[in-house]
Amino acid sequence: MDHLPSSAPQRIGIVLIGDELLSGKRQDKHMPQVIEILDARGMELSWARMVGDDAGLLETTLRETMASNDIVFSFGGIGATPDDRTRQCAAAAAGVALEFNAEGRALLEARFGDAAYPKRIHMVEWPVGARVIPNPVNQVPGFSFGHHHFVPGFPNMAWPMIEWVLDTHYRHLQSEERNIERLVEVLDTPESALIDLMQQVMDAHPDVRIACLPNASGKRSIEFGVRGRPVAADNAFRALIDALDTAGVPLGRGRP
Repeated sequence: MDHLPSSAPQRIGIVLIGDELLSGKRQDKHMPQVIEILDARGMELSWARMVGDDAGLLETTLRETMASNDIVFSFGGIGATPDDRTRQCAAAAAGVALEFNAEGRALLEARFGDAAYPKRIHMVEWPVGARVIPNPVNQVPGFSFGHHHFVPGFPNMAWPMIEWVLDTHYRHLQSEERNIERLVEVLDTPESALIDLMQQVMDAHPDVRIACLPNASGKRSIEFGVRGRPVAADNAFRALIDALDTAGVPLGRGRP
């Protein structure tokens, strides 16, 4: 693919676009579904950003994400109305011009005929070097530029388009192994007493993620979570339990 960083992508992020999300007029449905789509492929979401329709802020956001090595899915703002600014901001962020994509033009002409002009055709005015993402619902495509993939805000269109991108361009990053999470409850112990212990386990098991979440309901307890591939997560979890036992820390639910 053109416009790709030299090294393979490591993280996956999403950009959710629209004033209606920030005003509360609509609730985002994409993030939970993306998490599910990725999990089915042994992949995980690393970050999410929500941005309104402000062109300057959107351009800045995309310039920052394009400077990374991440796979990014962007939702919304790729239509032809004046408030749809994603196409233009993507081109500006990448430092390239806009052009009417030949493959996209052919798809719109096949879908709408002469009615593709003069307005609908702008839906395929993309950054130079962009590539088509097929839309199985109404054949109006999204587009990819490097590791950034721009799809509509409509869930029934966006979600199968994301699956197509993952299975077409990133199958080599998928795994039949799913990440697992092991949980244990620590009782009557302040977080400050667990910092060194937690750091030691994290240093010894860098291939998993270890997190602690204090109970906010008034009960003095902390939930420890270890997440990663099954073997690595199990090994790190056993090491965590052993360290807690050695330190004499009382444990509640979740102990193996």
